[in-house]
Amino acid sequence: MTTFTRRTALTAIGAALATPAFLKRANAAEVTLRLHHFLPAIAPMHSRFFEPWAAELKEASGGAIDVQIFPSMQLGGKPPQLADQVRQGICDIAWTLPVYTPDRFPVAETMSNPFLVTNAEKTSVAMHKLMDEFGQNEYRGMKPLAFHTHDGGKLHTRNAPVTSQADLKGLKLRAPNQATGQMLSALGAEVVFFPVTDMVVGLSNGVIDGCCLPYEVVPAFKLQELTSFTSAPAPAARGLYANTFSLIMNQANYESLSDDLRGVIDAHSGIGLSQRIGKQFEGFEAFGKSMVEKQGNEIVEIPAAEIEKWQSEAEPVYAVWIEKLNGMGHDGAAILARANELLDAG
Repeated sequence: MTTFTRRTALTAIGAALATPAFLKRANAAEVTLRLHHFLPAIAPMHSRFFEPWAAELKEASGGAIDVQIFPSMQLGGKPPQLADQVRQGICDIAWTLPVYTPDRFPVAETMSNPFLVTNAEKTSVAMHKLMDEFGQNEYRGMKPLAFHTHDGGKLHTRNAPVTSQADLKGLKLRAPNQATGQMLSALGAEVVFFPVTDMVVGLSNGVIDGCCLPYEVVPAFKLQELTSFTSAPAPAARGLYANTFSLIMNQANYESLSDDLRGVIDAHSGIGLSQRIGKQFEGFEAFGKSMVEKQGNEIVEIPAAEIEKWQSEAEPVYAVWIEKLNGMGHDGAAILARANELLDAG
């Protein structure tokens, strides 16, 4: 047994004063943040990003920040309602797609237009910069934590591969967003649009012949079992499309945090986090492709020359988008030009 003396008392006091503030917190969390998203818990985004990120916030705050994750819309509502759920305080943080509420977040939605993607990491950095420059006022009542995209989409079909425009004629495809749907329609496909969570039923019952999605979605929805062919642009070509994503937090809840806890959030968000998510999506993409290959599905290449023809078909889509941005008080041509500049620089 150690004898408690004046010296040991002073030593204990010194040690206490030297202990970082976070380590002196009680074990119980000071703040619980509810993170809501639409994917199932088996999705890589849940297990390989959200869970580790939540653990990092907890560790960096000395246990003061506890992030509780609710996948598959467990807090209620539909995926298009996620942004409003954050703004209204139904949840504290949400991961959502601007295209689920078309035209509401037009700058954030811009890079969902066809062929505005190289790879997920570079395109995510480009999107974050674009939002810093043009989209600062889009998320009123919400604090953006990160912006990112997935990798370029591929065509996954049930009955035959797609290597030319002729192969698209009459093909019933689930489009990932309105702009890509307009481009696919111009190429001759019969396009429908509904959330990815409803896609399984459409493929299973034959309502659609295929869909346009990146490989990373494959494991969560067993897409490799619902389709038999994947058609991907040649490596030198831009991807068909990439949907954009926003990781957002309730602004009032963020501002109510103490300075040190806001510092933790700030240190684990921003362009660095956008780049990190994009890089992780590169890994998700490789894993999803491996599932397609393991299933024995046929993977074919859409020639670069064919993709150039498709890009020409997308020109009217860009013109419509520029006019839409102009009508909302933006310089549409400048935003689209900057998006391409950022992608080319990457």
